[in-house]
Amino acid sequence: MIEKKYIRGILYGVGSLVLIGIQPIIMLTRPSEIDAFLFATMTIIYEALIFFPLFLIERKRLKLRLKNESPRNNDVFSLLNGWKKHKKLLLYIAINFAFAQVLFYVAYEFAGAINASLAQKTTVIFGLVFGVIINHEKISISQIMFSILLLFGLTIAVTQGSFNLLEFNIGVLIMIITATLWMLGHAITKPFIGKDFTSIQLVFIRNCLNGIILISTYFIFFPLENINLIFNPLNQFYFIVMGFAYGFDLFCWYKALSYIEVSTASIIISPSPIITAFFAMIFLGEIFTIYHLIGTIIIFLSIIIIVKKKSEKLSLSTIDY
Repeated sequence: MIEKKYIRGILYGVGSLVLIGIQPIIMLTRPSEIDAFLFATMTIIYEALIFFPLFLIERKRLKLRLKNESPRNNDVFSLLNGWKKHKKLLLYIAINFAFAQVLFYVAYEFAGAINASLAQKTTVIFGLVFGVIINHEKISISQIMFSILLLFGLTIAVTQGSFNLLEFNIGVLIMIITATLWMLGHAITKPFIGKDFTSIQLVFIRNCLNGIILISTYFIFFPLENINLIFNPLNQFYFIVMGFAYGFDLFCWYKALSYIEVSTASIIISPSPIITAFFAMIFLGEIFTIYHLIGTIIIFLSIIIIVKKKSEKLSLSTIDY
């Protein structure tokens, strides 16, 4: 039974890996008329729609469990309704992730699929940083050293071995800012997950609020006639495909965590830049150089050491969004 669960966890982890790897390709092959702001908005809306039935199923199960347990289980009641106590927190998280989602797409536009996917792995570093600052977690010397090594590998890849930081890709810097915002949001919500709300509740509520925030502000920056872009069949195809890729990636991630350790799942998804590079060469004509390969190997090995050191203490925030 344990072996079957482990295999299921691995398979879900691989599913998440593949979906993470192909997202940049979907992103960068979309029609040029779709700006990053609108693409982020529609992706989030479709992602919320995907998680809506999961949200309802989970609430039904919690209500049934609460009804059948006597005396009332306060832990279950808290999971069912605890999110209502954190409306201001959820609003902040929604604003944080809405802004980060737009930056995420902008970063890929400037950096390209390969460089941006490698820069995305800095989430591991910021997960450690905010874990220490916000959640008072411990960090080891080896984790610090391998975090520095990870940045070294990223620099090799992005600068193509020149180490000329003056020409550092602006898209990579935007992705690093995005990773910072992601992990800040995860670190803030970590103490409440499993207590006042579940991961599915958080993802659904966050994306509902994200979508409202982005769609209500979009036409402040873009002309009203851009609303026609939403109803274009080809554009809708890309919105749906990206929404499903993003949404089912999250679904596979959380399913993987239900069967295997977070550290194992984190290692499984860490080679996603390799998948991105493979498809980027085929569909985008990007070149995967020897420096990209060296940087990828260094980043991958660094993540393994960092994650293994943190082991079962890793939070759900290790995923790259």
